[in-house]
Amino acid sequence: MRDPLNRRILREIKGEAGKYAVIFIFMVALIGIASGYFIADESLKVAYDNSFADYNIEDGNLEFAEKPDSSVLKACEDEGITLYENTYKDAPCDDDSTVRLFTDRKEVNRVSLLDGELPAAEDEIALDRLYMKSNDLNQGDTIVLDGHGYKITGIIALPDYSALYKDISDFMFDTEKFGVGIVTESGFDRVSDSYIHWSYSWKYDDPPEEVFGSEATERGDELVKALAKKAVLANYIPTCRNSAIKFAGNDLGHDRIMMIVMLDMLIVIIAFVFAVTTSNTITKEANVIGTLRASGYTRFEMIRHYLAAPMIVLLIACIIGNVLGYTVFKDLMADMYLGSYSLVSYKTLWNPNAFIDTTVIPMIILAAINVIMLASKLSLSPLKFIRRDLKRHQRKKAFKLNTKIPIMTRYRLRVLFQNYAGYLTIIVGIFFASVIMLFSQMFSPLIDKFSEDSINSMISKNTYILKAPVPTEDEDAEKFAAGSLKIVRGDFSEDVSIYGISDDSRYFHAALGSDTVEISSAYADKYGLKVGDSITLSDEYGENDYTFDISGIYEYPSSLVVFMDIGFFNDTFDMDEDYFSGYFSDRVLDDIDEKYVASVVTEDEVTKTSRQLRRSMGNMMIIFVILGIAVVVLVVYLLSKVMIEKNAQSISVAKILGYEPREISGIYIRTTTIVTVLSFLLCIPLESKALDWLWRAMMMEYPGWLAPDVPASAFIKTVAMGLATYFVTTFLLKRKVNKVPMDEALKNTE
Repeated sequence: MRDPLNRRILREIKGEAGKYAVIFIFMVALIGIASGYFIADESLKVAYDNSFADYNIEDGNLEFAEKPDSSVLKACEDEGITLYENTYKDAPCDDDSTVRLFTDRKEVNRVSLLDGELPAAEDEIALDRLYMKSNDLNQGDTIVLDGHGYKITGIIALPDYSALYKDISDFMFDTEKFGVGIVTESGFDRVSDSYIHWSYSWKYDDPPEEVFGSEATERGDELVKALAKKAVLANYIPTCRNSAIKFAGNDLGHDRIMMIVMLDMLIVIIAFVFAVTTSNTITKEANVIGTLRASGYTRFEMIRHYLAAPMIVLLIACIIGNVLGYTVFKDLMADMYLGSYSLVSYKTLWNPNAFIDTTVIPMIILAAINVIMLASKLSLSPLKFIRRDLKRHQRKKAFKLNTKIPIMTRYRLRVLFQNYAGYLTIIVGIFFASVIMLFSQMFSPLIDKFSEDSINSMISKNTYILKAPVPTEDEDAEKFAAGSLKIVRGDFSEDVSIYGISDDSRYFHAALGSDTVEISSAYADKYGLKVGDSITLSDEYGENDYTFDISGIYEYPSSLVVFMDIGFFNDTFDMDEDYFSGYFSDRVLDDIDEKYVASVVTEDEVTKTSRQLRRSMGNMMIIFVILGIAVVVLVVYLLSKVMIEKNAQSISVAKILGYEPREISGIYIRTTTIVTVLSFLLCIPLESKALDWLWRAMMMEYPGWLAPDVPASAFIKTVAMGLATYFVTTFLLKRKVNKVPMDEALKNTE
């Protein structure tokens, strides 16, 4: 026979429609965002991984100093590779950006046409989607390259430029200043040959098993040694080292853990809200529960009954949230990645892990927390429920308050002590909401400070990285040596730049020892290093380790760098005594041929990272603000509503005694207001420490360093937004107080 208690479930949901509606809407949005992220992330990751085969991505790239003849190409192919011409021209645009022009590539690095058509005339071009977006270009517009106009006929993505790095030595890609495009042969010839690069892609005849594995790296190095004997190479890079290809793939899936932690954290808060509200329901229905228990209903059956409504609401929210995740939110989350990376077209894939993370685990968390509460609450005897005596221990006298305290203040303190569990949940909810909002508010000032620090800490206005150690007549130029080693932590590794500084440097303002090093402040801050410590770094393949003693911390907050004397550098890395690889200079060095310059680090270059981070992460920060505000509304409103309902009898008595609604609101709502305001203010130190810990833990999994320096303005904005959100909810709470009828005092009297 059907359990008659099941008929009460729907009535209970209808009776608490407001509470369940608020939680339902919040959960649908939360599950939708999380599900959309997991689906978009996995779909894009699979499309990226498959692009190596689908678009036949190169195994590496060679650039010759001049156009090679057939004998040179044949000699190169004798090393077990097949070469494909991939010549390009870096055409300057009127807005100081650069567009790298290719002709249509039909064999290797094939073009992904996202919209429109490939060019058919000499004055037509298909441009990279992200470059177009960053520069507000649309199909049908005309772009001027090297003085020639090209009509944009199509939107493309090139699989070997999923991250728009112009040079392999660049610190960061830049979608605003650099893009790629496809033109016809005649359109290619319109641009001056002075911008041409004789580039060739190679594919191994017998490819390594893993594209980014150690075998691929070793084979690439062996190959270039052999090729260097047969041709003059201007550049060379295997795919395993090509940031333009691998950077996006490394980032996809990297934020999954952070999203799971945030989702589970918010689910725990929701579960406690349900626990508090359900506990209040049990208190109100104590007589009914006692009667049912005395009639033969077991504690398990009662737990199942009171757990049913929250679980049903959450299940429906999860289902609808997942549907929205596969439709609306999937595109929003994908746009965050597509705002940073120029990825090929993708298909939405079913993701069972997303279902587990957004449905199964939340259901388990909610059930576990509420079952523990219900089991404890319903462990009392039926007689205690019938008598409405839900205290576990013998009733004690109320906590004595000094009579010198004003009566209204004592009243508020009583409300606070009687509802401490609800207020404690409010405090915890406000803490988590503040951390979420603070994270969004700190981001923009953090990027501004990073950009400013990067400019202020530049060693010189121009840093020339050379392909070969060529001389210059400019007396302003100062030689330095540069290299790169790796910090290895388990499966994670990141590059550290090594600079060998000339003696008595005019640009580097610190005295370097003959056998010790100074490290950048960013390096010291990230790894907690200090003067006197030792560091051990590894070479590219981990075959050699280098240990250095730290003699100083150099103020350089933008990168992980080790500074040493140039003589010590050359001795350590077995270089010639007079070896160098670049120049520091405050002036432009006009007497160095561009073909020998790998890159020039200028102010525009060092601010590239901050520009790209702001463009990539802006939408994500808005989501964090909305989530934080939603948590404040959800926790404060629902728990305050529960406290008002719990004290409905006292409110009713107060009305009978002649207290005005304003005075009653002053007792109950002002108590909540005081707790809320104090929570926002007093939690600031704890929030700062929590955010510092979370940020450092997150950044430890990323290369580079961005110090968690939270400005006071971020705290002020977070508190202001939180309090503004709360004071809006007080209007709803006042209406709830005003609706308590006077006859409530006649109910449930003992």
